[in-house]
Amino acid sequence: MVEALVATAVAVGSAGIVYVMAAARVVKQYERGVVFRLGKLRGSVRGPGFTLILPFADRLHKVNMQIVTMPVPAQDGITRDNVTVRVDAVIYFKVVDPADAVVQVEDYRFAVSQMAQTSLRSIIGKSDLDDLLSNREKLNQGLELMIDSPAMGWGVQIDRVEIKDVSLPETMKRSMARQAEADRERRARVINADAELQASKKLAEAAGVMSQQPAALQLRLLQTVVAVAAEKNSTLVLPFPVELLRFLERAAPLPAAEAPAPAVEAVEAEASAPEASGAEAHSDLGIEGPPMEPPSIP
Repeated sequence: MVEALVATAVAVGSAGIVYVMAAARVVKQYERGVVFRLGKLRGSVRGPGFTLILPFADRLHKVNMQIVTMPVPAQDGITRDNVTVRVDAVIYFKVVDPADAVVQVEDYRFAVSQMAQTSLRSIIGKSDLDDLLSNREKLNQGLELMIDSPAMGWGVQIDRVEIKDVSLPETMKRSMARQAEADRERRARVINADAELQASKKLAEAAGVMSQQPAALQLRLLQTVVAVAAEKNSTLVLPFPVELLRFLERAAPLPAAEAPAPAVEAVEAEASAPEASGAEAHSDLGIEGPPMEPPSIP
């Protein structure tokens, strides 16, 4: 009798151990368990840790709750301004409702991937090339909204979508390079023209100052000579402006009051010289009286 009880206890214990081993499940911290009993969804989602299910009647599906990083394959498309491009992206998403992720969609990863590809092709057709190259933040937000709307029904939340790379044809790259080069050349010419304008204004101001002070022109000429002589040149070409001659002419003018006097005295001396010579000749001949005038020839 005792042996039968012991054998029964051992059998029950062995059956319990087998049941526990068959029913025991471990759910990790980043996972959630969804239980189906005879094909019907159980109301509660199993949390992390040790849990038991009914063997042969329950099935436990573990759903990863971590953020998934999924690359979107490169998609060929034509932009709104008729440029062929190849764009690839990356999408970050996570499961927020494990039951919907298992029940509402067959494979939520594959569904998110296909939705990302179609949305990327759609966003390429609606955008210009300049937007793809320079305004990616706005395109990322639009792409995130396009994917997130259907994904919410699958128990999936889209965290972020980023466009990784935009590949252009070689002809378009060369055209853009020529455009950038032409734009830089235009800006360089505008800067040079602005510099010439400012320099001309400064030269005009300098010319106005030098016209008021003629000595400044001579000082500037001497500075130029010093600058040229410092270069160890064997030949020195020195410009001699006409303004310098005018400056030297104005530097030492003749007095206006004294200049006419010598001329007047010279004229008076020339006028009295013939009379004096005639009187002296008449006195030498011993003839008194005024000197005789020379006969006039008809």
